[in-house]
Amino acid sequence: MSPPILFDMDGVILEGPGTDPQVYADAADTALEDLGAEPTSDQRDDLRRHDLENVTTHCDTLGIDAAAFWKLKDEYASETTHDLIRSGERGLYDDIDAIGELADRTTVGLVTNNRHATAEFVADYVPIEFDVVRGRRPTFDDYRRRKPDPDFIDDALSELGVSDGLYVGDSRKDVTAGRAAGLEPIYLRRSHNRHVDRPTDAAAVVDSLAALSAVVETV
Repeated sequence: MSPPILFDMDGVILEGPGTDPQVYADAADTALEDLGAEPTSDQRDDLRRHDLENVTTHCDTLGIDAAAFWKLKDEYASETTHDLIRSGERGLYDDIDAIGELADRTTVGLVTNNRHATAEFVADYVPIEFDVVRGRRPTFDDYRRRKPDPDFIDDALSELGVSDGLYVGDSRKDVTAGRAAGLEPIYLRRSHNRHVDRPTDAAAVVDSLAALSAVVETV
């Protein structure tokens, strides 16, 4: 059997390197309305972003629970993202069938900095049987544990009961996190990183997921 292979989600399965900031902006506005908060323009701008210090400070000033706001914001962002995926406004890369083919002969997993709810949605939405799914849960603690820290990958490996394998991602932080977790990082080229220098810790570079099968046995 081939070694286990874990995959990043944004820029690997979902088109684009990440969630549109407007999705989070709208989610923050809806969460603030739910909580009955009336922030200033500057406070609203900060709360729309992922700045934990400002979120905590502004929520305290507004008299709302910061953890509750953060959770609501993530939940609304996930709902919007799922609608965008269903409608095709946020597409899937056309080479993801290669992951399904690899899943027929080895363990595959999905590990992302994106929200865990969205990772689970994508895992159910695409025609791939993932053996483990790990995303960022809607807590401050999980936000601090994001890649390039290896924590989410470590969690996935622990759930699978393995300690080696490959991690496929489209960013330097993916390569750094994969290497720190003891995996061989594979750097995937997409249109948004086509001209970025190869990360020095990458074990290999592929131009598509379809090219991954030939690389798996060589790293």
